[in-house]
Amino acid sequence: MLSGSLRLSVCLGASLLLGLLGGCATSSGTSESIGSRPASVPARQPVTQGQYRVQRGDTLYSIASRYGWEWKALAGRNGIAPPYTIRVGQVIRFGDSGAQVSRVTPAPSAASAGRTPLATAVPVTAPLPQATPVTPAAGQAAPPAISAKGWAWPANGQLIGLFSSNSSLNKGIDIAGELGQPVVAASTGSVVYAGNGLRGYGELVIIKHSDTYVSAYGHNRRLLVREGQQVKAGQKIAEMGSSGADRVKLHFEIRRQGQPVDPLQYLPRR
Repeated sequence: MLSGSLRLSVCLGASLLLGLLGGCATSSGTSESIGSRPASVPARQPVTQGQYRVQRGDTLYSIASRYGWEWKALAGRNGIAPPYTIRVGQVIRFGDSGAQVSRVTPAPSAASAGRTPLATAVPVTAPLPQATPVTPAAGQAAPPAISAKGWAWPANGQLIGLFSSNSSLNKGIDIAGELGQPVVAASTGSVVYAGNGLRGYGELVIIKHSDTYVSAYGHNRRLLVREGQQVKAGQKIAEMGSSGADRVKLHFEIRRQGQPVDPLQYLPRR
């Protein structure tokens, strides 16, 4: 029987795909817990006007990253002291303007964030463009919200882990959800790997979208596609699980020419 690493090498068959998940282990050979630590410094210009009203599933991490803030700075701006608890309906201010900003509320999740307290839902009217969450049915979404760069969210749920450019941290994002929840293809492409031969990712799907881009979907409970299969954006490819992880979640990566990039720069605004 082929070993896990040799099997993966055979399945990918090209240096670009072999490099897709490079840097996933430490120099000592032990597996890194990919996506277990959210990055705290967002790589985008912070919003400095308006305010946001807390909805169910929000954390300081998710609100701060969505609007370009470092979460501790945002806590200080709003007088939120440790342990940084936020509550339903609480107003988070970015500046002195009274204009509101908001997002589409993600689907409720049974899993807790584990790092910052969750809040409960309050509807908010939003002037910003909104993206409809992906809701696949019978293996095919109808139709998913696609960003200007051609990508859709791979799952509904709370964002619990952020991308980090530091080689020892997260190379993608982590989305919390419920066991068995649909995981969908973020863009049209061809399945080049479906298995569990790469340590630290559990049941993993890798999709090649072009000679430039590939995406990876880890920690699934069950895989619903096979290698060589063509899939469309929004098509159900797996069921969310906790394989290779300490909780139910989807670990999602986008690689450009083999190098990890921040998926939030490619996905629709939520």
